[in-house]
Amino acid sequence: MSKIKPSKGAPYARILGVGGYRPIRVVPNEVILETIDSSDEWIRSRSGIVTRHWASDEETVAMMSIEASGKAIADAGITPEQIGAVIVSTVSHFKQTPAVATEIAHKIGAGKPAAFDISAGCAGFGYGLTLAKGMIVEGSAEHVLVIGVERLSDLTDLEDRATAFLFGDGAGAVVVGPSQEPAIGPTVWGSEGDKSETIKQTVSWNELHIGDVSKLPLDSKGEIKFPAITQEGQSVFRWAVYEMAKVAQQALDAAGISPEDLDVFIPHQANMRIIDSMVKTLKLPEHVTVARDIESTGNTSAASIPLAMERLLATGQAKSGDTALVIGFGAGLVYAATVVTLP
Repeated sequence: MSKIKPSKGAPYARILGVGGYRPIRVVPNEVILETIDSSDEWIRSRSGIVTRHWASDEETVAMMSIEASGKAIADAGITPEQIGAVIVSTVSHFKQTPAVATEIAHKIGAGKPAAFDISAGCAGFGYGLTLAKGMIVEGSAEHVLVIGVERLSDLTDLEDRATAFLFGDGAGAVVVGPSQEPAIGPTVWGSEGDKSETIKQTVSWNELHIGDVSKLPLDSKGEIKFPAITQEGQSVFRWAVYEMAKVAQQALDAAGISPEDLDVFIPHQANMRIIDSMVKTLKLPEHVTVARDIESTGNTSAASIPLAMERLLATGQAKSGDTALVIGFGAGLVYAATVVTLP
C-alpha cells in the first residue's frame, strides 16, 4: 500500500482572465512588397492579411509578455502573488537558458512560482493551457499564468515570397484557476513528426555558429541570412484544412458539445482560407462567432489564440460565459484542440 499522501486540487479548472499586447508599429502589406515580387491583392487573397504588428527593440519577448500578463491578472481579479506557475510558449526567445518565464514571473511580482518555457509552435497555447489545467486539478498550483508570445519578425526572411507576409509579433496571456464546474474540456493533441520538414527553421543555430558560408543561405546582397521560418505552403494548407478539422471535431465530441452548442470558434490565426475552410468542414452554424484576427495581426504563432480571444471579448463579439472551440496547429507538426468557457 502506498505511503504517499494523495494530492488535493480543484475539481475543475477555468480561464479566469485574458490579456493581450500588440506592438505599436503597424506594418501594411505595402512594406512587405518592398522586398518581394507580389501585390497587396495577392497577399490578401492568399492569407487574408492586411496588416501585422512588428516589435521595436524595446518590445522584447519579456516586455510584451509582462504587459499581456498584467492585463490578464487584473481581468482575473487576483494579485500577482497568487500565481503559482508561469508557462510561456514561444519559439522566438533567443536565449537557450534561462527560461524567459523566470524573468517574467519576477518582473510581474509573482513571488517564487514554478516557471518554464515550452516550444510547441502554433499549438503552444493549447499545450500550455492543458498543462495549467492539470496543475490546478492535481493541486500543485491554484492559479497558473499561460503566455503565448512571439517576435516572429526576427525569424522572417523578407525575401521569401512564400512567408514574408505571414508573420507578426505580440503576446497573449490567460490566468487559469479553480472551478466548481467543467470549463476546460478534454484536450485532443498530438504530433506528426514525419511531416516536420514542412515547417522549419532554415538554418540551425549550430550551423550559423560554425559559419560555413558554402552551407548557409545568402541574401540578395551576398550576406549570410539570419535563420528564418520557412514552409511548404500547399502541404501545410492541405494538412491544416483536412486533418485539423477532424481534430476539432474530436475535441467537440470529447467535450460532449455539438456545433449548435458553440458560441465561438477561435482557431490558430494561420491563414484566412484555412479558417474559412474549417468553418465549412465543421458545418458551424451562422450564429457561431469566428475569430479572424489574422487580418490585422498576422500569424503570431503561440500568441494568436489568446490575442484573438482577447480581441473578441474586448470588442463585444464574444462575451463571458460563451462556449468556445480553440485549436492550434503548426510546426512539428503539432496540434491541440479543446472546448473552453470564455472568462
